[in-house]
Amino acid sequence: MHPLRRRVNRHRGIRQIGAGLGTLDREVYEAIAESPSPLLDRFMPRLTAAADHSKLWFAIAAALAATRQPSLQRGAGRGVASLAVTSLVANQIAKRVWKRPRPEWSAVPVLRRSRHMPTSNSLPSGHSASAAAFAVGVGLENAPVGLGMALLAGMVGVSRVATGAHYPGDVLAGFGLGAAIAVAGARIVPPIVEARVPVADPLRIPTIKRPDGAGVVLVINPASGSGTGARVIEEAREALPRMEIVELEKDDDVVEVLSSAAERAEVLAVGGGDGTVAAAAGVALAAERPLAVFPGGTFNHFAKDIGCETVARTVEAIREGSVACVDVLRLNETGTVINTASIGAYPAFVQQREKLEHRIGKPLAGIYSMFHTLRRGKPVRISYDNKVLQTSLFFLGNSSYLPSGFAPSRRLRMDDGLMDVRILETEKRFSTLRIVTSLALGRLVRSPLYHELRVPEFSFRAVDGPTLLAHDGELADELDEATFSVRYRALPVFRPLA
Repeated sequence: MHPLRRRVNRHRGIRQIGAGLGTLDREVYEAIAESPSPLLDRFMPRLTAAADHSKLWFAIAAALAATRQPSLQRGAGRGVASLAVTSLVANQIAKRVWKRPRPEWSAVPVLRRSRHMPTSNSLPSGHSASAAAFAVGVGLENAPVGLGMALLAGMVGVSRVATGAHYPGDVLAGFGLGAAIAVAGARIVPPIVEARVPVADPLRIPTIKRPDGAGVVLVINPASGSGTGARVIEEAREALPRMEIVELEKDDDVVEVLSSAAERAEVLAVGGGDGTVAAAAGVALAAERPLAVFPGGTFNHFAKDIGCETVARTVEAIREGSVACVDVLRLNETGTVINTASIGAYPAFVQQREKLEHRIGKPLAGIYSMFHTLRRGKPVRISYDNKVLQTSLFFLGNSSYLPSGFAPSRRLRMDDGLMDVRILETEKRFSTLRIVTSLALGRLVRSPLYHELRVPEFSFRAVDGPTLLAHDGELADELDEATFSVRYRALPVFRPLA
């Protein structure tokens, strides 16, 4: 057959398929429109009206955001963001590209017709696109709730056909558009996937109850946390009247005071920033005393991760004698790390990101802070595992952190026997551009410049001479070499346990 005739026949076949689908689309619409159903007459107009201007989805998003479940709160934000982009694309772009008239709605029962019949082009259905975008956005963060949202979105799509506003094909096109935009958004800002790995139960330590705080010695700096320490003292003294409280003075040697307190204490308690808590953890290990932590610092990362984010929670654990063991890291066999350690410009990166994230959102703040840090941070060459590389961002954490990448924010457990090591390699050609681009596209963890390890021991050597190491919010000495090892479940701490 002649190539021109073959091309003509192919185009004719495509047009015939399109005409057949259009006929089927109209027939399905007419079948639904002409179906007598009191349920459709009463329910569908109300549902489609609720979805006008996305009122239904905004109300659901507000309800999800009001919960205390992080995945639902993230889902609400992602769903609304996906909906906003989809609404813009569907109404300002897609409807102008595909010009399809609205269906003839005279066959639709009067009770079932939409109160405000739209006059814009019919393809795609904007209501359906927004519904799918919101449902998929929520589902990316919380699958069970996302399934419920998908069922509701499907009903909204049916309501657009039942009320005479759209053909079924318009609804399907809207669903596809909204879902595609939500999924594309997940490539730019990946959802947080909760780790579901088999783990052992917490190791509980039998401890007597201390309803009035007898035997507890609390060492605390009243000036810590911009005055938070003074409030902690007041609350703790009222809740545990027999607890001894030692207030640190400006010129006190913290380790010396903690060691003295541990000698006469049955329970060593501490209030202050994470650096002070790390010092107390080292003393408690040496004295073989359980540790109680009051959130008296600015960020209180360790206290939050063991469930003692408030004074009341710590008091409850002491009163009930609720103690479990957590891991700590030993640095060169003498230092103690309870949260994180870093070299290079990682502390500056975190500080810059936290300063900006409330203004422009965490994703953009992370991208800008990464670019700023990689350009201005002084790189360090280190040797580890028989390799040498240059890095500006090096992170090491006690136990595994989530999520992957260079925004670790939380630990699901603190007794997994591992440390979390993350390194960005910055010596290769165009490394800054490659890293920032990967971060913007949500692909950093797949970049060959990103290294992530879960190990019980880790050592490195600073190739070009001593480098400054920071840990638990404090600057340590300059070190030529550093060796970290996990002390598995070595530290008993008071913490609420379900």
